[in-house]
Amino acid sequence: MLDPAAKILVIHVARIGDTLLITPALRALKATGPQGRLDCLLHPARRTLLENLPFIDTLGAITPKTACVRGRFAGKSYDYALVYGHDVPLVRYALRVADKVIAFRQCADELNARLWRVVAPPTQPMHAVHERLMLAAALGATTTDYRLACAPTTTELANLRAWRERYAPGNPLIGLQVASFPTKAYRDWPVESFAELGRRLLARHSNARLVLLGGEESRDKAAWLARQLGDHALAAAGRFGLRATAALMRQLDLYIGVDTGPTHIAGALGIPMVALYHCRHRGAHLAPLGHEHLAVIEHPAADADCTPSTPMAAISIDTVWEAARHLLPPAP
Repeated sequence: MLDPAAKILVIHVARIGDTLLITPALRALKATGPQGRLDCLLHPARRTLLENLPFIDTLGAITPKTACVRGRFAGKSYDYALVYGHDVPLVRYALRVADKVIAFRQCADELNARLWRVVAPPTQPMHAVHERLMLAAALGATTTDYRLACAPTTTELANLRAWRERYAPGNPLIGLQVASFPTKAYRDWPVESFAELGRRLLARHSNARLVLLGGEESRDKAAWLARQLGDHALAAAGRFGLRATAALMRQLDLYIGVDTGPTHIAGALGIPMVALYHCRHRGAHLAPLGHEHLAVIEHPAADADCTPSTPMAAISIDTVWEAARHLLPPAP
């Protein structure tokens, strides 16, 4: 049984979506040890995503490179450390600073022998949230609250509300995430399909505004789409950092996006959303849990027939349009 005053460190160096997917496990850990400390070390570029969450005591940054030189002289300051992933330097760092370390089975037998708990990875597909909860369960932390968490501050929300009123007035406000990151571009729905979807949305809601979201890698697609949709569309890709993007998304009446980081942010914010998933990464295993206003669009291909070259164009515009239409308020 976990001591309610235990000091726990969680180490997780990952992309946006994977960072948010551990938040139910973090919430469960804090609920199990409410008088203790729960500290997190995350990727430097993703650490801010978990700021302002009430169940995290301290946030810091780490990388496999910096882990090699950290914690060699300070002694063990944690009762437990949970390490997600298989970066050996991160596990070795955890062993230096914590009495007991929990991780999924590592590649090196020598490393596994030093872990307090070696958690076997799942043998069957399961939802990513439940998989990440397996490490917390090794400490007796369980939960039925599987919602992701992201919490823009009052100031951040006010700033982006003012931006929206100036640059994207009108209702409803609809966000489109048109691209994943380049190494998994096979998850992208054709930008031409987004253009037709946008035209349908604007035809039905003449006062709507479309905000085209994404990072620097999405700028060109967002700019092209804005040109196709005219004055009621605004390309915001690459304009904001992660927290400002979350604050902007919190203003949305509807989010429509492919499987990538901002889609996980939308799930964490609980906004109405339509999420499109490739057959290699099913929504059944990735879509937000506990979300009351969610349409999951699965690729129609069978798993056995799916490869990275299986086109997302197989998801029809009509399918996405019907899902979006039902989540938006009736047109005036």
